[in-house]
Amino acid sequence: MADDLQQLADWAGPLLARLDAKERRALARSLARELRRGQRERIKAQRNPDGSEFAPRQSQKWRARQGGIRRRAMFGKLATAKWLKATAQSDTAVVGFFGNVARIAKTHQYGLRDRVDRNGPTIEYPQRELLGFTEADRTRIRDALIEHLASV
Repeated sequence: MADDLQQLADWAGPLLARLDAKERRALARSLARELRRGQRERIKAQRNPDGSEFAPRQSQKWRARQGGIRRRAMFGKLATAKWLKATAQSDTAVVGFFGNVARIAKTHQYGLRDRVDRNGPTIEYPQRELLGFTEADRTRIRDALIEHLASV
């Protein structure tokens, strides 16, 4: 994947160098919005960037005794614009989680260990890649870049 992105950067670098800072910032902003939209759709569909499904939730038998919880799709609120931010500058476009929610997202992204509650048990979470490039994202970046350069 890194090689594909490097090839895209090598191809687009000379073209982007011809744009002024204002045009590059506008392009970065539109790319960031498009990427956030794609990431949000993929998270809501419960899919990893490679197309596989997220690892299912673990059964929570201890919650059944307390009245249970409703089973909804994981990360429903994380995929909203409040938490999944898209920022842009003249030379970068960033899509990611910021603030306290970034710790939660990082735990799931890399399959780390974390506490459920401040005094709760430590649990090892399975890897669920919330952020990543799909083939559709690469195509979306390339097409947006070509469209922007054609309009300039």
